[in-house]
Amino acid sequence: MKKRPQLNETESEVTRQNVRTIAELEQRAQLNRTTGDVIAEQITRFCGSILFVWVHVFWFAAWVLLNTVSSVTKFDPYPFNFLTLTVSLEAIFLSAFILISENTRSRTDERRNHLDLQINLLAEQENTKMLKLLHQIGLKVGIDCEDELLEDLERETQPEKLMEQIEALQLEESKTKPR
Repeated sequence: MKKRPQLNETESEVTRQNVRTIAELEQRAQLNRTTGDVIAEQITRFCGSILFVWVHVFWFAAWVLLNTVSSVTKFDPYPFNFLTLTVSLEAIFLSAFILISENTRSRTDERRNHLDLQINLLAEQENTKMLKLLHQIGLKVGIDCEDELLEDLERETQPEKLMEQIEALQLEESKTKPR
């Protein structure tokens, strides 16, 4: 007699397969990044670290000390115009790198959201089909299955109708909100 797999074994295999599939999708997305995207992400990651903060603390402290207290020739005397220019340029480039990184992340999020939507729509279609089959089975075995809610749930979901309802609700809410 064949041993039936335990539920946990089955669940973990299904979960493992799902994790593998998602990991492969993520890996493909990582491979499709441009060199600029990779560089921007690395710079953004560094800029979001405590090391970045400490580098700047020491850099600013050294700059100020060299140009005020030190006996070395002062290359940027107070009010540190060159330091201000350097920091401003750094801020411009850092903001550009952060925006590039955010755009890349946004594209990845959009792909994930689209995948979620497709899976949810497929699950909705499957559930509708199962409800119809269960209703038919119930009728065959003589169970009274008349229920308005069940009838509504057995109808196929129409995403465009749902979107119209959402937009109508949002429009109503925007009209009632004080400005």
